[in-house]
Amino acid sequence: MGLLPFYLFCGPELGEKNEAIEKLRIQARKKLGQLDEHLFYSFETPLSNVMDLLLNESLFASARFIVLNGAEQIKKKEDLELISSWIRSVSNSVETASYFVLVTDENSCDKKLEDLIPKENKRVFWEMFENRKEEWVRDFFKKNGYLVSSEAVELILDLVENNTEALKTECSRFFLCFDKGHEITLENVHSLLTHNREESAFTLFDAMADDSANPKARLESSLEILNKLTLTKGASGVQLIAGLTYCFRRLQMWHEIFMKNPYPSDFDLKTKGFASKKAQSQYRKAASIWDSVDTSRICANLANTDMNLRQRGSFGEETALQLLIYSIVMKKGFPLQKWA
Repeated sequence: MGLLPFYLFCGPELGEKNEAIEKLRIQARKKLGQLDEHLFYSFETPLSNVMDLLLNESLFASARFIVLNGAEQIKKKEDLELISSWIRSVSNSVETASYFVLVTDENSCDKKLEDLIPKENKRVFWEMFENRKEEWVRDFFKKNGYLVSSEAVELILDLVENNTEALKTECSRFFLCFDKGHEITLENVHSLLTHNREESAFTLFDAMADDSANPKARLESSLEILNKLTLTKGASGVQLIAGLTYCFRRLQMWHEIFMKNPYPSDFDLKTKGFASKKAQSQYRKAASIWDSVDTSRICANLANTDMNLRQRGSFGEETALQLLIYSIVMKKGFPLQKWA
């Protein structure tokens, strides 16, 4: 057998991380054929369930491709032994029928876990530093046949979440409105991103975390954004929860940074994925509303709602999402039955 198909992708740069997973998925399809694909989160699915899938052949495809988010939580001795057991079984096989990809927004995981993964299969995806952002935006427009002014680049970076996934999504909107060769101006950005801003899980999180408004006002603006999102063609409650989960997991990381050091340097914040002043301001506001315990409770609530939506499909989805937002904004994540 060749290199063990066991991977660890770390770091806060969501876009490049997703690209690497997609390349790996394409590689697995070429090598093994049809894939039985699964996406799990460590805070909602026991590792033993994931390992059972890896150890058993799929009835519907020639191979499994499993991505597990939240790899930083894998620390228990019994969990590490489960992974070691799978590695031994794979090592004794002529060819494995499973790919296992661990993902975390942190820069590293438990050392005992990292020691189990081939060095060639470990990568850290760092958030872009300030001096790279402008160049990345310019290059993205240039590759697609557009010019962009310096003022336009600056405003885009002020308005958009600091990862290449979000930047690609927002910058691509200009390609639908202007012909190739057009120079994107400050006025174009104002028109498309400021006045006609598309709502997303990120803008919903912003509204929920607006510490300048009282809880009732935050709830009203959040429900208004949720309503716009549910009316969007192809909208998915599960995707929305995935985006909110990303935001609240980042908030967990913010709390962990300040628990270790109440006065972290800019460098410390940047290496943990909070490079931009906008991101620092956003999570500072959120931390003033939800403390570490609140944030953990909210993450559990998001996981439970996600599981319920997957089980029930679209039936009752809008109501479930409204109750979720109410719980987070008004009750700091406590399930509503506790307040009945």
